Amino acid sequence: MKSTHIELAHGNGGILSRQLIQEICVKHFGNSTLNLLMDSAVIDIRAGNIAFTTDSYVIRPVFFPGGNIGTLAVCGTVNDLSVMGAVPIALSCGFIIEEGFAISELDEIALSMRAVADAVNVRIVTGDTKVVEKGSADGIFINTSGIGTLAADVFSVTNQKIEPGDAVIVSGTLGDHAAAVMTARQDFPLKSSIKSDVAPLSALVRHVLASCRPGEVKIMRDPTRGGLATTLNEFTPGTGCSCVLNEKHLPVHEEVRAICEITGFDPLYLANEGKVVIIAASDSAGKIVQLLHEHDLGKNAAVIGYFEKDENEKVYLKTDVGGTRICDMLVSDMLPRIC
Repeated sequence: MKSTHIELAHGNGGILSRQLIQEICVKHFGNSTLNLLMDSAVIDIRAGNIAFTTDSYVIRPVFFPGGNIGTLAVCGTVNDLSVMGAVPIALSCGFIIEEGFAISELDEIALSMRAVADAVNVRIVTGDTKVVEKGSADGIFINTSGIGTLAADVFSVTNQKIEPGDAVIVSGTLGDHAAAVMTARQDFPLKSSIKSDVAPLSALVRHVLASCRPGEVKIMRDPTRGGLATTLNEFTPGTGCSCVLNEKHLPVHEEVRAICEITGFDPLYLANEGKVVIIAASDSAGKIVQLLHEHDLGKNAAVIGYFEKDENEKVYLKTDVGGTRICDMLVSDMLPRIC
């Protein structure tokens, strides 16, 4: 492309728009479906049930330790499908780009999106590009939607299956993504070697589900915005149970713990982008943790708590000093523009 930065004309539907699509989207995402450049992608799906999800990404900064907005967009959408027990098959990609954004950076973002998509055998089959005036956005925003197929015998993804004694399992260390983004921002004074945990969970989840019988896994979720505590607060209503966590068992990277001590943030509320929380039958917890340990993304997996019968339906943390505190759903925004 002759242009080095995005111009308003790249969004007018004319020659520059076509060049942008051809030399960024088709170049990196190209496949037999997308290359037709039709108004909709036609996908042959031979399955009884389809999972469908959509999400938008406005993270600041666009590039952060361990990834960028593109890897985050693909991983986030793949993970939302995966924790439903679905096998991701196709994604859409919508770019909203600010005038003046460097085309070299857009190219890098698209390249990283293709790399993640290829790694999990999913295709980017359709999309859209819009350009807004300088000052009307913050570099680039991305919307992705995804579809995946559900096997007939997939586990029942509902908190109504949660029972007293069920175990709470997390696949790895908490808060890595938020800590990495926090320290990458120029207005944040701390330096750290911590990297975002952004990663696609599809292979890890399939590895667990393939070895589990119906009823062993009750529900799964990727604890992104609001962190683990907020996710668990979404599980408890209507179960007749409360969730009890043990602070001693929470896997937290030492650098993340240090950042939290300095800032006053709580790792239970920090965003993750490559972790899954699994609620499992108590007698299956050890087996599931072992399955997670067999995968690189689950090497720090641990049982961190359990559900107990309690009409209050709260989330509690048993602290290192022997106390107990309530972990409510996140109210204020500790760190905006995190994903």
